[in-house]
Amino acid sequence: MKKILIIIGFLLTLNPLTAQKSLLQSGPMIGRVNKTDIKLWAQTKKPATVQFAYWEVGKTDTKLFSDKVKTKKSEGYTAHILIDGLKPGTTYNYQLYINNKKVRFNYPTQFKTQEVWLWHHAPSDFTFAFGSGAYINDPVFDRAGRPYGGQYEIYQSIAYKKPDFMIWDGDNTYLRQNEWDSKSGMIYRYTHDWSIPEKQQLFATVPHYAILDDHDFGPNDSDGSFWNKDTAIDVFNLFWANPKHVSGLKSATYQFSFNDAEFFLLDNRYYRDPNNLTSKEQKTILGKKQLDWLKKALVFSKARFKFIVMGGQFLNTARNYETYSNHGFDKERLDIIDFIYKEKLKNVIFLTGDRHMTEISLLDNGKNFPKIWDITVSPFTSGPNTHAENEPNRLRVPNTLIDVRNFAIFNIVGKGKDRHIKIYFYDQKGKLIKDFTINQDVDYQPYPQHRKSHKKSKKNK
Repeated sequence: MKKILIIIGFLLTLNPLTAQKSLLQSGPMIGRVNKTDIKLWAQTKKPATVQFAYWEVGKTDTKLFSDKVKTKKSEGYTAHILIDGLKPGTTYNYQLYINNKKVRFNYPTQFKTQEVWLWHHAPSDFTFAFGSGAYINDPVFDRAGRPYGGQYEIYQSIAYKKPDFMIWDGDNTYLRQNEWDSKSGMIYRYTHDWSIPEKQQLFATVPHYAILDDHDFGPNDSDGSFWNKDTAIDVFNLFWANPKHVSGLKSATYQFSFNDAEFFLLDNRYYRDPNNLTSKEQKTILGKKQLDWLKKALVFSKARFKFIVMGGQFLNTARNYETYSNHGFDKERLDIIDFIYKEKLKNVIFLTGDRHMTEISLLDNGKNFPKIWDITVSPFTSGPNTHAENEPNRLRVPNTLIDVRNFAIFNIVGKGKDRHIKIYFYDQKGKLIKDFTINQDVDYQPYPQHRKSHKKSKKNK
């Protein structure tokens, strides 16, 4: 009898924890990370109070608590919490609380702030994950026949690689026809796709940045004419903890830095002209305001590597589907290329997706022009394009095409002129498919790496 009472007592002590975990819909998720602050995110199943505790690894006596946020239906029961006052280059444990009760996980929940390196030392090596096309099956709303999505274990494989952060390159969810016309429909789709168990460890252990493409914006091939686009961006921002969007733009456009790399996250839908528009001479994908901002930001940037993140391929010369070369957008494509040449911008790398296949494209016009790269990675869990081999992309780097579900890990490694990018492509199980190396332009003048002493000469005394 005594033994039974002990067991009952033990089970009763677990009930509050179990109850709180049952209130968690998805997450927690680590959002953008700076040197002294970070965004954390979580979603509950109904109205609840969300809070995070955090402390330096090995210093449990320094535990601090974030502000509390009350989730509500109109915001999809999502909570965005900013934690500031952190130490640069420091690893913290964090703990989720729902209604003042701990929620436990079977994996460690930690984050690390960015380090202060400028004027102190050379930038450290770092890694990030990248890819696009994340279809999650939902039989109630999917087309009849063979499921389009699959192999969700890819998200666990990414988590096991432990990148410093991850970039989702659009089509991160696929709005169905019954969903893109209403906010509640969009919230339902995100909630459904964010809640699969295979994503939870990835969300909780890796910082995430994201752009959108047509399927998480509206209908297939949607553009700036989509009447519900402002709602689409509002819901997108509810489910991602991105940096603050670029001032003066209505689009989902963001920018962030990590060590000696800078990332320009573009919106290729909000200002886009319709693909079938034929009466306009100079068609646009990015829109004048966004394109002007991008050009100025690229020129201002002192980063060694400049990554331009956008949905749809930039360099691919084939006029198929939604490449930049197709549908009359080629003039804007050439304008961007000419701008990179005229401003002599080194180490510009486009990160693209959308095409349901992976390939590397290179525009190399000789030593008098900077090289321009386009790394396309797709899909995560959507259906692969198995016919891309016959596509006439004149700029495709030989032997780089991948036509199965995959993801990429970018390693930025080395010092000074030897610093380079090593890209590893993996299948859904985390098995290496192939790798590729991009060396920086050798005449690049990097950030100052440390403060030098400036002694006055006798002549100046």
